Amino acid sequence: MARIPQEKIDEIRAAVNIVDIIKDYVDLTPHGKNYFGICPFHADHSPSMSVSFEKQLFKCFSCNMAGNVFKFVSEIENISYMEAVQKIGNKVGIFVEGQFQNTSTTEHQKEYDLMDLTSRYFENNLSTDKGVLAREYLDQRGLHEEMRSTFGIGLALENNSLYEFLKKKKFKENDLLELGLIRQNGLEYQDVCIIFPIHNADGRVIGFTGRVYEKDRSPKYLNSQETKIFKKGMILFNYHRARNEAKKAKKMILVEGNMDAIRMYASGFKNTVATMGTALTKEQIYLLQKLRIPILLMFDNDDAGAMATMNNGSLLEEAGVPIEVVRLSGEKDPDEYILKNGVEAMQDNLNHPLSFLEFKLQFLKQNKNLKDTENLVEYLQNVLKSLKQEDRLTIDITLNRLAKEYDIPYETLKKELDDVVVEKKEEIVPKVTEKKRKSSYKKSVEHILYYMMNDEKYIKMYQNRLGYFKEELYRGIANEILYYYEKHKHMVLADFLNYVEESPLKNEIYEVIGGIVDDVLDETIMEDYLLIIQEANYLDKIKKIKDQMKASNDVHEKEMLGLEQVEITQKLQEIRNGRSVKE
Repeated sequence: MARIPQEKIDEIRAAVNIVDIIKDYVDLTPHGKNYFGICPFHADHSPSMSVSFEKQLFKCFSCNMAGNVFKFVSEIENISYMEAVQKIGNKVGIFVEGQFQNTSTTEHQKEYDLMDLTSRYFENNLSTDKGVLAREYLDQRGLHEEMRSTFGIGLALENNSLYEFLKKKKFKENDLLELGLIRQNGLEYQDVCIIFPIHNADGRVIGFTGRVYEKDRSPKYLNSQETKIFKKGMILFNYHRARNEAKKAKKMILVEGNMDAIRMYASGFKNTVATMGTALTKEQIYLLQKLRIPILLMFDNDDAGAMATMNNGSLLEEAGVPIEVVRLSGEKDPDEYILKNGVEAMQDNLNHPLSFLEFKLQFLKQNKNLKDTENLVEYLQNVLKSLKQEDRLTIDITLNRLAKEYDIPYETLKKELDDVVVEKKEEIVPKVTEKKRKSSYKKSVEHILYYMMNDEKYIKMYQNRLGYFKEELYRGIANEILYYYEKHKHMVLADFLNYVEESPLKNEIYEVIGGIVDDVLDETIMEDYLLIIQEANYLDKIKKIKDQMKASNDVHEKEMLGLEQVEITQKLQEIRNGRSVKE
């Protein structure tokens, strides 16, 4: 897999000013040494993203997103890290040739290769004599050869044909079990069914959906189990194809089912993705949020679909994502609607969406007799709660509309709305105060690591005073820092982040950086953090010695352990004395 040489990445990073690049995407205001702006990676209502010219880093103090200039561009443009390097290099006249994929896929390369081979096996089955009936079914559904090829649609055969095929390719049974291609109690894909591959955001096959097409066979659908590479809450079906189309269309269409997304795509609405469940997860919301375009919700035409529209729309609204809604009439879902009514009818629906507020006003009326006072009061209270996030003009128009429609004074509705907003603010307070604080130990470890990433003198302090962390994760991060420093003989955090792009600990390193709020480096404070870790290490040693003494029947061994405990206790007391003096 192609990769830009580390030296070239560092050269491009050094030639660019992160402030200038981020200004192309976000309005920045200088404040002290740094610049501040609205964070584009979450629903930010006040400037919480800091950009440091000195460190060439950005950091959001609300959502903890952090990194160098390449990280920012890769996240906001939905491109790989190497593509971001290439894009920025072209801006500053340091040109890089080639196509670059996301290097993070190498971590599970074996699994991706196995899933890709399985997908091609299924696809080949469909083109054989055994796939005649399946092809006829797909043709009847309007999924002809071109679309079958685009989506990699395949066919699973009966019995153990997949297992036998993969066994001949020398794949281990455990690997097949881990990826859900077979099960302990039998084969996973052993029935005749049409197979639809599921891809991640990089376009790698990570799972499958099977659809039984012969009558009187059940279940109708068969979905992959979750595995180390397939977490359905982390992806949206067809996202890797649809995201660029959505940017062109300046809108993403979100539907419920995979077949709905395929039908929409086949009908020319290529900016369509499907949920992998009824409720959007925070990871899926983030995939939509960072596109920075409106999302059009078009869920099934039933009560469950209306509820899913309400719930998911509310989640997206809270995340600051603009929302529109289409509610189809007649057929249950987009797939059936297009088959029966045609592409033009679907286009007409898409041309006349509802605002999410308008949908809510309709949804909240369902199953209510608004001539009944109790029902009317409940409806109006729910509407007022829904208005709390709207702008003043929308609120004013809606209140006037409600006042005329139900013959209620505008001032009465306005006062009730003000009470709802105040009540909402009061509800927020306990949630903030209940937020868990990090333990002093964890806080100390993360600060030590952060200090080490910023200046070699803190690396030397760590080596002289600690040398290791007892936890494997923190030890691994420290080792990455030490390896980088030994190789380059200097420590620049913005360049270190280029290096860790290949590391399996990349996400954990970014979490450490994003979690540091007090960004000032101070040797005295570093000393305090080191003392806290040393104290914890000595306490652990004393506990282990006590456990050994309790388990031992050897008098001499107990005596030696007792002397060791005394020695460590003295060291511990020295550390505590040092801390108390500082305090």
